[in-house]
Amino acid sequence: MKKIRLGMIGGGEGAFIGAVHRHAAALDGQYELVCGAFSRDEGNNQRTADSLSIAPDRAYASWEDMLEAEAAKDENERMQVVAIVTPNHLHVPISKAAIHYGFHVFCEKPAGANFAEVNALADALYASDCLYGLAHTYLGYPMVWQAKHMVEQGEIGEVRKILVEYPQGWLSAPEEADNKQASWRTDPAQAGGSGCMGDIGTHAFSMAEFVTGHTVSHLCAQMNTVVENRRLDDDGAAFLKTTAGASGVLIASQVCAGEENGLKIRVYGDKGGLEWRQMEPNSLIFRPVGAPYQVLRAGLGQPGLCDEAISRCRIPGGHPEGYLEAMANLYTSFAKAVRNGDKHTADGVPGIVYGQRGMAFIETMVESGASDTKWLPVPGPQL
Repeated sequence: MKKIRLGMIGGGEGAFIGAVHRHAAALDGQYELVCGAFSRDEGNNQRTADSLSIAPDRAYASWEDMLEAEAAKDENERMQVVAIVTPNHLHVPISKAAIHYGFHVFCEKPAGANFAEVNALADALYASDCLYGLAHTYLGYPMVWQAKHMVEQGEIGEVRKILVEYPQGWLSAPEEADNKQASWRTDPAQAGGSGCMGDIGTHAFSMAEFVTGHTVSHLCAQMNTVVENRRLDDDGAAFLKTTAGASGVLIASQVCAGEENGLKIRVYGDKGGLEWRQMEPNSLIFRPVGAPYQVLRAGLGQPGLCDEAISRCRIPGGHPEGYLEAMANLYTSFAKAVRNGDKHTADGVPGIVYGQRGMAFIETMVESGASDTKWLPVPGPQL
């Protein structure tokens, strides 16, 4: 099989997430990076293209030029999938344009800058034959799929309580002036209506709904801007209610000094509980009622794992797989869907519904945080 031809918009020199996407896409040998519009800075764009061995005529000065030029190429030469790794405000405009030209889209999260524009993107997607995937990287980990499977199989019984948190410390000080990544993430014009919740709160929210299979119906939020003169939230928390009757607590903060990427989820039912931590991703703790707790471990050949978890492992137990491999699982599942001729949603990859859910979460958090009427419904489609 020929490799799938991949293009990238954003992710130039100095951008952390662009390199992550390129490494992940390359890991299983499914993609070839053939073109890019990596930066509007001409020098940055060219240096990035040169470092990636992109042909000079396929290093484009703008994303608009790239989509138009690639669409005009022969179908056996032009890119098939575009990875979008820009600031949030460009996610929907680029995604809609790419779909218009017939390209599949793999986009960084959140899906856009506001709920209304993401709903319009969903309409455009469903009117096309294209695929759309969202880079909720943590949903690519094998043991997250194991946790989801155990909940579905009733191994912890009826879900009662969901506790999910994502503490970071990198914005504990005012980094905006000297750090490009901090600058756009705290700029409402580029990030949208939320900083912390849009950046990492959406990861916690999608994790909670993915593992439990529950849809969050209502939330009651507190939103904080801790660092003086920061324009968007950098800290917050919410009580959650689900349509299936469970309750929960979600915490996301970027001012937890000393923390790295401490995403953790705990789910409790009437028969037991599960715990998974992103910084020790190969372990899933299972606490059954009336029996000693167990630690299930990721890896080929490991006992007790479901097919979904095993299929996302590459090496035997004891050899850690991590963040790049988790994103690679999303890219590889997306490649399979491209080869199958699937439309709209790729099996195993968060799609446009997760994009809509994430934006609904962000906007409801902002509204609830500013309101004296604390419990608000979370709009959007059901999972």
